[in-house]
Amino acid sequence: MREKILSIIEKDARIAVHDVAAMMGVSDVEVANEIAAMEKENIICGYHTLINWENTSREVVTALIEVRATPQRGMGFDRIAERIYHYPEVDEVYLMSGSFDFTVIIEGKSMREVATFVAEKLSPMESIQSCSTHFVLKKYKEHGTVLAERKQDERIRMLP
Repeated sequence: MREKILSIIEKDARIAVHDVAAMMGVSDVEVANEIAAMEKENIICGYHTLINWENTSREVVTALIEVRATPQRGMGFDRIAERIYHYPEVDEVYLMSGSFDFTVIIEGKSMREVATFVAEKLSPMESIQSCSTHFVLKKYKEHGTVLAERKQDERIRMLP
């Protein structure tokens, strides 16, 4: 039951409890109780709205930063991740396998703001070995939702 509820609300967090219950063939109370329990157990950690900022007047720069770090004795990477995710600029932090240790995703008003964050806050941390910043040029799909609509070809077809 939980996984079905999670699958439904992951696609549309605004869906009414009544509609979820109807889709599942159970009572509204059962669904509401399960959602409340999953919120309490930190399975459901929040509800977010996906915004395509390119269609607004707000200027936003998204950057993906690859971070190499030295794990701290007794704490591994957890203490480093905690220090990174507490910065308000940071949207996401992931521990990675491969050639770098963390992926840090941030949004800023400009490339300069992102660069300043990396240079003044992230890179100087004592366990950080290196940072490599990549700027997102265009978002096509985010959280399973297509953001960039395909433009129709408006050229006139010429016959041979």
